Amino acid sequence: MAKVFRPSNRESSILSRIESGKEQARRVAINNVREDPARFANPIAMKLVEEHLVETTNKNELEEQILKSLETLTHADEFDVDYQIAPFRNLVQQPNVVSLYLTAFVIEKLINHKSVVDIFGSDADIYMCIHKQVAKLLP
Repeated sequence: MAKVFRPSNRESSILSRIESGKEQARRVAINNVREDPARFANPIAMKLVEEHLVETTNKNELEEQILKSLETLTHADEFDVDYQIAPFRNLVQQPNVVSLYLTAFVIEKLINHKSVVDIFGSDADIYMCIHKQVAKLLP
């Protein structure tokens, strides 16, 4: 027979605080993007091109696509965001929802855009490039 795990009140409260802290960080990140998504799009697009992770014929279209993705993130419900980032959730230990969402967008959708020639690097390389820029702009 398998042992039934029943957490004590103390364990339950600790787990609850951890989960609520993660949810609060997620809400804060998305709300900061909602205020001005264009502030995030330009440095991310520029860095992806500079680090030769995305080869494009038009950097402005790349920036516009990232901006549209960020606007979609700010209006999407929680299920849609979780569905988009599900394949990449285990990419890093403590992922940022904005960075993870943009990584999923670049890898899954941006590759099919007409102005994108090719995408190079591993999933982790793309995540780290995006996350460095996002981390600079989030408080």
